[in-house]
Amino acid sequence: MPVFYKEKNVKLFHSDCLELMIKMPSDFVDSICTDPPYGISFMNKDWDHGVPGAPFWAAALRVAKPGAHLLAFGGTRTFHRLVCAIEDAGWEIRDTVAWVHGQGFPKSLDVGKAIDRAAGAEREIVGPSMIHSRGKTTAFPKRPGEVNVIEGGRITKQTAERAVVTAPTTEAAKQWDGWGTALKPAFEPIIVARKPLSEKTVAANILKWGTGGINISKCRVGTGVRTYDLKGGENLNSLARPNGNDSDLAKGCGAYGIGAKQISIGKATVQGRWPANFCHDGSDQVIKGFPIAISRKYRKSTIHNHYPYKGGHNNKKDSTGTPDNYGDTGSAARFFYTAKVSKSERTCNGKVDNKHPTVKPLSLMRWLVRLVTPPNGIVLDPFCGSGSTGIAAIKEGFRFIGIEKEQDAIETAKGRIKNANTF
Repeated sequence: MPVFYKEKNVKLFHSDCLELMIKMPSDFVDSICTDPPYGISFMNKDWDHGVPGAPFWAAALRVAKPGAHLLAFGGTRTFHRLVCAIEDAGWEIRDTVAWVHGQGFPKSLDVGKAIDRAAGAEREIVGPSMIHSRGKTTAFPKRPGEVNVIEGGRITKQTAERAVVTAPTTEAAKQWDGWGTALKPAFEPIIVARKPLSEKTVAANILKWGTGGINISKCRVGTGVRTYDLKGGENLNSLARPNGNDSDLAKGCGAYGIGAKQISIGKATVQGRWPANFCHDGSDQVIKGFPIAISRKYRKSTIHNHYPYKGGHNNKKDSTGTPDNYGDTGSAARFFYTAKVSKSERTCNGKVDNKHPTVKPLSLMRWLVRLVTPPNGIVLDPFCGSGSTGIAAIKEGFRFIGIEKEQDAIETAKGRIKNANTF
């Protein structure tokens, strides 16, 4: 197995992943985290013309240790085929994580325009197209006929009819004006599967192989935890977020969950929220979809056991004037969130020409590999693309094996991993 690129704790292979995994040792890797083709012919790319079938996942199953977890991204139209292929290969389907984002663009046919076009009717231009962003609506583009188009991961300006607003011409087009063929994409499912245990219990399997569980403690989501000054009783002190992020978004929605700390308050310990099978990109569109939640009351069974408050727990304040609640008011979107991929992250601050069209956020990949990989474990990505999983594994202290068939992608992965310390 010739190695395309190797450095400490990292190996990249330029190969067909099925052919290579067949040659790899059995019961070898501790986790698999990957973003395989969705089978939707994305941007007419040859590599996206089909969902990897059961043979791929059977080979991955053999390579994984008993109890090892598999995380695989899927497309909303085709992930049912992905799930079936993974399950048919022998994996246990454990869950599905929904990654919700606000930056997707609807790929929809304008039915009215299609009808006019088929009839050979010329439509009347009635104005420029409009774009709504950050609460402001502006005309776009400035020159009629110009539109932003994503190609190879870059935004370029091209001419297109949809850059201006036109009115339907034929009667049939007027009847179906405003109709389309697709919804705005706003989430991607992440399949969570596990290789069957070789031992009778999870505990026994973890003791033998180090795999079988998920790292709840290190993946908790910070919630802007507040603590009471139990000496004076009147001051409410905000603690620093686990990741040091003090932005308004972080305060309302929870931190990135990187190493959420436990904070002792007297005899009590306040932790971040239990990681959920839902995460989001923190965009305004997603945040505004959640209401502002009021702090919940302590349950009677826990208040006196964990907090030395005086007075009844049904009162708004106890006898010291301290509010009788969790102190974590804010948006109900207090799940793990991660910003979309920035230009600096995509290109390692301009050091790599990254044209890959489906780059995943590094903080999301770090959270995922940390969730399912034991300390010093080996993470395998059989469809490593531009190397985001590899960078995440490196930054989390894991070893990494990446396999990629496309020449451009493996070169990009090599460049990004070599320059991972620049961002």
